[in-house]
Formats: sequence, structure tokens, C-alpha cells
Amino acid sequence: MSRVTEIRYVGYGVEDFDTERKFYSEDWGLVEVAAEDGMAWFKTHGHDEHHVLRLRKADTNHVDVIALASDTRGDVDALHDKVIAAGCRIIHAPAELSSPGGGYGFRFFSPDGLPFEVSSDVARSDKRAMVRWEAMPVKISHIVLHSPDHKAMVNFFVDVLGFRVSDWLGDFMCFLRCNSAHHRIALLPGPPCLNHVAYDMLSVDCMMRGASRLRKRGTDLRWGPGRHTAGNNAFSYFTTPNGFAVEYTSELEEVDFETHQDQVFEPGPQVMDQWGTGVGGPQTMPHPKPDPCLFQPADV
Repeated sequence: MSRVTEIRYVGYGVEDFDTERKFYSEDWGLVEVAAEDGMAWFKTHGHDEHHVLRLRKADTNHVDVIALASDTRGDVDALHDKVIAAGCRIIHAPAELSSPGGGYGFRFFSPDGLPFEVSSDVARSDKRAMVRWEAMPVKISHIVLHSPDHKAMVNFFVDVLGFRVSDWLGDFMCFLRCNSAHHRIALLPGPPCLNHVAYDMLSVDCMMRGASRLRKRGTDLRWGPGRHTAGNNAFSYFTTPNGFAVEYTSELEEVDFETHQDQVFEPGPQVMDQWGTGVGGPQTMPHPKPDPCLFQPADV
């Protein structure tokens, strides 16, 4: 069955392009791989995905695109047909991509109006072995989204894009996998928008060292450090200069894509954070509000 198999990148439109660009390259730990007037693309050190982040200068802060991977061109075409059958609005049909790294893909709006891309055959980039204490992101770990009908959106990701449910937190948060990672997408109730993007660190030591680097450069922890129950991953949350929530995470659980059985965790303080020692909590994170550019395609 044709399905999504990985996350590629997240693209943002940002009002303060220069400050956001500096944050990701000098503080967060990404590598700029391409740039043109008012745009920049970034990769990680430890993974061969061509880029994991795109920034574009814009009049308002919003999500430009959430890019997902599929294995072949045939899978891209099949998923395009399934997205159409689900009633989604297509931004552009499958075609050769002109962005850095190229590839073959299409874009569409989710039922909530957030822009997605599904692609294959994107060029791979160089990667290197990461070592303890350098505290640089290895790859994107997962993306969390809000939806006004999160259960319907769970069904969309499962039935149309081929994800599977890994676990629930009560009835309000669902964790979805598209490979052996416990979750690549998670969904929460709320207005249609991005909640946060998480980046995998080599170890908890690297997560903590990265948090220390950020604090020294003026970006304080919003929530953490702690360890979730669903996925069992350690976490530390921050916000970028333009106000987007980002996470350093480590030790996300690996599961069998075909056979893992989901369960429901009852919400509670030590379910959200098994350690119970971190600062803040969900209430200290940016308050969700509708993305200002729903159903509005980016020019690029």
C-alpha cells in the first residue's frame, strides 16, 4: 500500500527572517545548505535528508508547508489520488520539484487548511557520525498539530496517508507512526495550526547540553527537561525568535510498524512528565491560534 514513510522538512513564512535564520544556524545547530533572496534552507549534521527546514521572508508568521516523504513516484501518484478522493484541495499535481534537492511531488491542503507536500526522489545530502556532547540535532523527530476535529484528522492520516495509531493520551492526543519511530505526527484538539516541531538529539546529554547553549545565547526553556510517557522520549521545549515552538528530544521509543498495539494513557502530571522535575508545562507554551494563512498557498 502506498503511504507516507517519513518527515522531510517544515517550511515557515517569518516576519523577521534575518533573526530566525541566525537562530537556526548559530543557536539551534542546523547547517544552511542553500539560499536566495529572502529564503534559506537548512539541514542537520547527522542525517542525509537534503533539508529539514525552509525559511521565507513573509508579512506574517505562518506555516508555508509540511513536507512528507513517500518511497517512489508511483506512491506519490497513488497518494495524490487518495488525497483527491478524500476531498482535499490540491495546490499542485505531481510534478518535478524545483526546490533545492529536487524530487517529484505534489502539494495539497489538509481538511483543516494546512499546506502539505508529499515527495519522492529528493537528492540526499552528506551526513556524519554525531558524537556525545556536541549537542546538534540529528534529524526531525516529530511534528505536533492542532485540529478542531482531531479525531477526524487522525482518520485522515490513517486512511489517506497510511499512518498508524501508536497510542492515545486520554481521548485528546493521538500519536501516529509512519515507520519504526513511535510517532512522527501527533494531533491535539484546537484551532488549525502547528503546535511544535521536535528535533532528535543523539542522547539526553546532548539535549541538556543543547539547552545550556540556548540559555547562554538568550533562549530559555519553556517546558522541561522531562520525559513523556507515550513514546518515552526526553524533552525540552523552546520558542524561536518569531514565536514558533521547537523541541529538543531524545530516546524516542522504537516500535514495530506492523505489529505495535496502541494503548490509552490516562492524563496526569507524571504521564506528561515522568521525571516531574522540569520547569513549566503545556500552559507555558505558545497559546494555539489559527494559522493566519490557512488555504493560502505559498508562492514557492
